[in-house]
Amino acid sequence: METQYDVIVIGSGPGGYVAAIRSAQLGLKTAIIEKYKTLGGTCLNVGCIPSKALLDSSEHYHNAAHTFAEHGIKLNDLQVDLAQMIKRKRGVVDANVQGIQFLMKKNKIDVHQGLGSFVDAHTIKVTPAEGEAKTITGKNIIIATGSKPSSFPSMPIDKKRVITSTEALELQEIPKHLIVIGAGVIGAELGSVYARIGSKVSFVEFADSMIPTMDKTMGKELQKAVKKLGCDFYFSHKVTSVENTGEGVVVKADNPKGEQITLEGDYCLVSVGRRPYTDGLNLEAAGLATDPRGKVEVNDHLQTRVPHIYAIGDVIRGAMLAHKAEEEGVYVAETIAGQKPHVNYHLIPGVVYTWPEVASVGYTEEELKGQGKAYKVGSFPYKALGRARASMDLDGLVKVLADKETDEILGVHIIGARAADMIAEAVIAMEFRASAEDVARSSHAHPTYTEAVKEACLAATENRAIHM
Repeated sequence: METQYDVIVIGSGPGGYVAAIRSAQLGLKTAIIEKYKTLGGTCLNVGCIPSKALLDSSEHYHNAAHTFAEHGIKLNDLQVDLAQMIKRKRGVVDANVQGIQFLMKKNKIDVHQGLGSFVDAHTIKVTPAEGEAKTITGKNIIIATGSKPSSFPSMPIDKKRVITSTEALELQEIPKHLIVIGAGVIGAELGSVYARIGSKVSFVEFADSMIPTMDKTMGKELQKAVKKLGCDFYFSHKVTSVENTGEGVVVKADNPKGEQITLEGDYCLVSVGRRPYTDGLNLEAAGLATDPRGKVEVNDHLQTRVPHIYAIGDVIRGAMLAHKAEEEGVYVAETIAGQKPHVNYHLIPGVVYTWPEVASVGYTEEELKGQGKAYKVGSFPYKALGRARASMDLDGLVKVLADKETDEILGVHIIGARAADMIAEAVIAMEFRASAEDVARSSHAHPTYTEAVKEACLAATENRAIHM
């Protein structure tokens, strides 16, 4: 017999499990389908959470090796135990996954393990790895199947020497030379992990800077910081081939002059973005299809062409961010329940969890120039902060962009210690359409990193920064 639900969610990543929880909170009978053995999707299992665990471990080691002596902490025979780092990372993942499982039980959400595929617009077949398939029906269905790493024919991934972010989280040895194709968010984060613990890291990037989708100032400042780890950069280079030689890899690329360069290493991390993952969904049976980029098309209410079927997260338009998917999951659940929610896509922050961290919200300076918008800039360096001097985190700055006429904050871009947490202040300020003056006149505790936000706002307001 088929089981009937008010809401069926396909995919248990941040968008999916949040959509399921909010649906259940609103009194809707809810089911969630997950292809893999554990809940949490890419983010919890092989993405956000495990990468942050390794980023933190590598940063602890780097500080022990380079700054502890200055703090008066002496160590002997400092070593990297990569196996223990990986083990701790797995423990962090397990704890988070178990937490999601608990939340499903707490909210009385039925969990169906197996591949979910459409039989028709209301019926989903769940095919487990072992055992018989079953069908369930739903009044509303939410597609939240996420994304997978992208690649190109010139860089075939073998998961041995030519790897994705998934394999980079499970390496059994520290690479002597790690070649990273792509200096965007994922490449920058994982490249910095291995650079900190002893790898030579070379970034090969098609664009002309690191994190090319963010404000150019952020890319320049991040490159300065990462270069201190001994990394090399090959910007405006087009990769033409990647070869696994058995004991290593050979990467060939064309430089801006059209000349070919050759890099040899023992691993190549391909981090050229991600693609929507809808494999096996059998969308056609529900009357759906993907666009040329593989995305599911939705309207402003995140409905597909079949109104009771919604899609959220990485499978639809917009940035592929866990917190964007979460906002959309809540939005769809509340829409189904008859509420009138909203998502302000302009104010979803982007973060790079290197050290220093990079965080951004709103318009970049390049975007404002392109619009012909009259704006003003205020910036403040971390090295002028008492808190940053105390912690020896001197790299970085806060950059505030404000409307030249009204003083409304249009964009905030931060590179520095705890930028990922600090950006929330900018998001809240911009949600309420605050001016730079509003933030500048708000008291900030001393000594803190967030004083840099206040000072940057003062700098944007008639160049009134106090400590610069």
